[in-house]
Amino acid sequence: MTSSDQGFVRYEQQRLRSFWTNRLMQGLTGAFAYFSIIVTVGITLILLWESVEFFRELVSLGYSWTALFRETVWTPVFEPPGFGIVAIIAGTLITSIIAMIVALPVGLLSAIFLSEYAPPLLRTILKPVLEVLSGVPTVVYGFFALLVVGPALQRIIPNGEEIVSGLNATSAGFVMGIMIIPLVASLSEDAIYAVPNLLREGSYGLGATKFETTVSVVIPSALSGIVSAFILAVSRAVGETMIVALAAGQNPVLNLNPLQAVMTITAFIVQVSLGDTPTGTLAFYSIFLAGFILFLITLVLNILADRFVRKYRLVY
Repeated sequence: MTSSDQGFVRYEQQRLRSFWTNRLMQGLTGAFAYFSIIVTVGITLILLWESVEFFRELVSLGYSWTALFRETVWTPVFEPPGFGIVAIIAGTLITSIIAMIVALPVGLLSAIFLSEYAPPLLRTILKPVLEVLSGVPTVVYGFFALLVVGPALQRIIPNGEEIVSGLNATSAGFVMGIMIIPLVASLSEDAIYAVPNLLREGSYGLGATKFETTVSVVIPSALSGIVSAFILAVSRAVGETMIVALAAGQNPVLNLNPLQAVMTITAFIVQVSLGDTPTGTLAFYSIFLAGFILFLITLVLNILADRFVRKYRLVY
């Protein structure tokens, strides 16, 4: 066999190895992608099926599904039962809104400082320090809200011991906001940092100041990424469990006062799932209904974020 023939054989062997390697990697990555889709669909079907069973049990007891929105008490595990699921939905929204009031402005301003104003050395120090907050266990945040923030509110607010409950939505939401500040700051900073410097230089060339460039050029250019960070943070707040279970209270009554105890969807799931709930009962199915409602809330948020990003995303 000549040297040219040997070279051709080696080329063919290399080409075949590359071909099968690419096919193998394509198959593996595709399998993992489909696996995640299958798991998501499976979880959704289970939640939906068990929620349907909840409504069947509800009808068998002589109640209508409209009781979920007419009643103001959610006590499906007690006698007499109450089926006002709006009570725990309202509690979830109250704590999440308070968390967003804390996290969104602080996280965004932190991201702007890290990306636009902080020197490189300071940025390399502050960003990891800020992200350390996301590594603190949520149960620690829950005890902090219970033992520090709650009593502090009672001391700060006039007649606080009478107005502020020991377990309340404000302390839980405030600490939740602190917990998700790193999420907002890190993702927003990445979006701002990705804006091309040509846009900044063009703004400076027109005579704009640093502040004007940041507000009028950089932030609008990174808006889709910032909104995605906000929506992800909201989803994280809605699904938080330990903080609200420890600090928000277990009051399953519709209550819009943030200084009083409320019950969130996740707190209800924790409360019921830790008890001796028999399988196949109304209380058992109520866990899946609460989980399905939580899934719908996060799904709507993700859909809105995806539509916003597709509409306003800028490609450079």
